[in-house]
Amino acid sequence: MRMIDRRTFVGGAAAVVAGGMLRPQSGIETALQATRSGRLPLGFSTLGCPKWDWLTTLDFAASHGYAAIELRGILDTVDLTKRPEFQPDRLAQTRRQLADRSLVISDLGASTNLHESDPAKREAGLAEARGFIDLAGTLKVPYVRVFGNKYLPDVPREQTLARVAATLRTLGEYAKERNVVVLLETHGDFTDSPTVLDIIHRADSTAAAVLWDAHHTFAFGKESPETSARALGPYIRHVHLKDSVPAGDDRRYVLTGKGDVPVQRQVDALVRMKYGGFYNFEWEKRWHPEIEEPEVAFPQFADVLGGYLRHAGIKPR
Repeated sequence: MRMIDRRTFVGGAAAVVAGGMLRPQSGIETALQATRSGRLPLGFSTLGCPKWDWLTTLDFAASHGYAAIELRGILDTVDLTKRPEFQPDRLAQTRRQLADRSLVISDLGASTNLHESDPAKREAGLAEARGFIDLAGTLKVPYVRVFGNKYLPDVPREQTLARVAATLRTLGEYAKERNVVVLLETHGDFTDSPTVLDIIHRADSTAAAVLWDAHHTFAFGKESPETSARALGPYIRHVHLKDSVPAGDDRRYVLTGKGDVPVQRQVDALVRMKYGGFYNFEWEKRWHPEIEEPEVAFPQFADVLGGYLRHAGIKPR
């Protein structure tokens, strides 16, 4: 399986919000709130720790300098709406557990693919995304991630782009009523900025924006960090960072700074555009069990990214 299948903070926030680029409830606000604990705006995805339960995840994040977690499954459950921590009778306790550790949830990662043309698959994907949006609204999590994903064989490119954009608009309108923004990830066949921008412009929704997987736009979209950040910057609300090296026709994930992905340049590009969200580590351990354990990869990322952020002028609050 290809790998792709699976500061000024105050000044920056004020400038971006004033410019109308973000809605009032935004990742900038959650990042600012989180860093009041004296941490840098670092997060990690639970994709990287598929064997950890909820409290293990929270405790590790808090004790290793993280301010946020991105939820992409817990233990064997990828459908977050089925997790006991997020059922009505547990929500108050879950919120206290996060607050006690000065943590926030940056976003929820749905598996929805917007390219689907089969009516049953399409409806199932929409139902999943709506469930995640409902949960995000309840938890006051600002973002839900979805995929555009693929061009289908024998389906014209224009038709696929129109379908992806229309579905993103549909979900955006649903999300807007719940104070949530739907993020289209630069992933799969949609890793070049012109295509992603085309989709965002067609969707034309204030509740639809971009999750910049900076690894994928570099490794598969063949774009420099500066090109991607300049093109997508006004729409970037969340980011995925990771490193890798070529491995035949694919890529192999390695610890941050050990590969050929220009992660520091990606960070610098985000700081220059006054990005105000979290610098999020997406270590794909769930899909690639052979890579290093989270006990190794997560602290190493926090150390390396902390250095990059400090070098770029970002300091703990």
